Amino acid sequence: MMGKITFYEEKNFQGRSYECMSDCSDMSSHMSRCQSCRVESGCFMLYEKNNYMGQQFFMRRGEYNDMHRMQSMGMMFDNIRSCRMIPFHRGQFRMKIYERENFGGQSNEMMDDCDNIQERYRMSDCQSCNVMDGHWLMYEQPHYKGRMMYMRPGEYRSFRDMGMSGQRFMSMRRITDMC
Repeated sequence: MMGKITFYEEKNFQGRSYECMSDCSDMSSHMSRCQSCRVESGCFMLYEKNNYMGQQFFMRRGEYNDMHRMQSMGMMFDNIRSCRMIPFHRGQFRMKIYERENFGGQSNEMMDDCDNIQERYRMSDCQSCNVMDGHWLMYEQPHYKGRMMYMRPGEYRSFRDMGMSGQRFMSMRRITDMC
């Protein structure tokens, strides 16, 4: 199933719009700002900077008529510069998390959600990971709170290199939505 999101320069779905059905690394050529959006199908990650960098926010099907009000739902930025469509994953979920960068320190393999790595695994931090199967959201605080980062299959040796300097991840959730 294809995803579809429409961005609007003004609140309440007004002004110039940009329809997106895939990844977009630089939205500035399509619009100067984004004040509202409508996710018609699929799930998307929105980013505050070009090239999928900086703060991120997970969007599922729905209407978001005022992006400034989204800050009360955890969005930590007021403009969108890039977006990535999250494909629906069928099958198992597997991710190995590491306490230190470059797959160092204590490690644990996960196949389901974890609301607190400190309580479950006695890990004080997660600074690198290897996502083997599925798509995941990682959160800076326990219980899926705070800033988040989208992880798709691949090796992530350093979250700092991804524009997440100084950020710790304390909880992880599988993206199981069909949106």
